[in-house]
Amino acid sequence: MSTATSAQGEGRTGDPDLAPVSAESLAALLVAGERPPRPGALSTSLTFGRRAVLKLKHVPEQLFDVTAFPIMNLLMFTYLFGGALAGSPSEYLQFVLPGVLVLCVVMITMYTGMSVNTDIQKGVFDRFRSLPIWRPAAMIGYLLGDALRYSIASAVMLVVGLVLGYRPAGGAAGVVAGIALLLLFSFAFSWVWTMFGLMLRTEKAVMSVSMMVIFPLTFLSNVFVDPATMPSWLRGFVDNSPVTHLASAVRGLMAGDPPGDDLLWTLGWSALFLLVFGPVTMRLYNRR
Repeated sequence: MSTATSAQGEGRTGDPDLAPVSAESLAALLVAGERPPRPGALSTSLTFGRRAVLKLKHVPEQLFDVTAFPIMNLLMFTYLFGGALAGSPSEYLQFVLPGVLVLCVVMITMYTGMSVNTDIQKGVFDRFRSLPIWRPAAMIGYLLGDALRYSIASAVMLVVGLVLGYRPAGGAAGVVAGIALLLLFSFAFSWVWTMFGLMLRTEKAVMSVSMMVIFPLTFLSNVFVDPATMPSWLRGFVDNSPVTHLASAVRGLMAGDPPGDDLLWTLGWSALFLLVFGPVTMRLYNRR
């Protein structure tokens, strides 16, 4: 048997009757078919968005900040400050619910930068950069996945608000328009945190810097109270804050009142965040 095996081996390697394998014939065999087309920007972005959604499926604890956190804030501020600020919690609820909705969703956006930084530390981004795909797709995928989280937070807030007695005078159309504006602003604002995720070295550093930015920006606004009662030096900042314009626009749309300048300011701020922080983020991503 060993003799036969040896003969077979010699036939495969040293038999002069077998045609030699050339590099050209091997290459022709490997690339005999047409190369598949390069994936488009939209399909690639949606693929990365699906990846972000699958993270929620495998780690459902990530939904805590879009469910329990909004409910806790709404109940706490409504029943703790409602009587003192508006005379009754039910009256204050009509004013504060759109504001708390803006507060919670805008604060959740900072987790985008933390997710980006985590993937960088794990080396996942090195694999993404080696793929023949549209470069911004990975970043946009994060933001599309987070848009689902923002939608869940908005739905949870509205359901709880309706149970507590919130009645939007703008009807379903006003509520949908308000949430759409909030999602648009959050998508644009998230580019700020992706920039931090690429710039800073650790996830803890991203969270610390993000909290230093997001807390003054959200609480120094008209989310909870009318700025008319504030000192003039503070009111100047509050009246020109992007969160103030966003909260006023969302509140107006849900209440059935035309938001006017606040809507234009919110769209302008969204465009500014995209035009400034989008290119900066991609430059950092390409150089990372």
